[in-house]
Amino acid sequence: MPQPDHISALPVPEPKQLDGDIQAVYAKCVEKLGFVPNVFKAFSFDMAKLEGFVGYRNSVMQGESGLSKVEQEMIATAVSTQNRCYYCVTSHGSAVRGLSGDPILGEQIVMNYRAADLDKRQRAMLDFAVKLTVEPWTIEESDREGLRRAGFSDRDIWDIAAIAGFFNMTNRIASAIDMRPNSQYHALGR
Repeated sequence: MPQPDHISALPVPEPKQLDGDIQAVYAKCVEKLGFVPNVFKAFSFDMAKLEGFVGYRNSVMQGESGLSKVEQEMIATAVSTQNRCYYCVTSHGSAVRGLSGDPILGEQIVMNYRAADLDKRQRAMLDFAVKLTVEPWTIEESDREGLRRAGFSDRDIWDIAAIAGFFNMTNRIASAIDMRPNSQYHALGR
């Protein structure tokens, strides 16, 4: 008999154990994606953390922004690649493939965004997000000014930093608990 997808090294509560608000999040995921992402299941180990995660994730990835959805997912993927986060590279690389309609771009961002055919704006955005991931203490005004020259507003710079910061945190938790991506992500956007 097939084994269910591995979700996390820590226990994952059954959906019936979750409160109504979280069950609603699960239902919305099933409606939109056809499945509940394992990140939500893994975070349900601690309901307060799950609620905080969902709230901040929704604010960062679904709130008003000058960044397009594919640009947001490109940041998530490039940051996760630097951190070698199997879960996020798989799930957000899939999102880049789907949102861009370009499976090659999705794979290039996963493997090495510098090899991708990016415009000046996207390259500056990913260079900043990766520098913030790898050497955050080296960020200075010239880095922000480079983003402004590429066409980003101060609000956009905030959003780039917020997305990069959020995925740096999430990547570390995913690695710590051996969070695994849903198998469905591997086939999406191909």
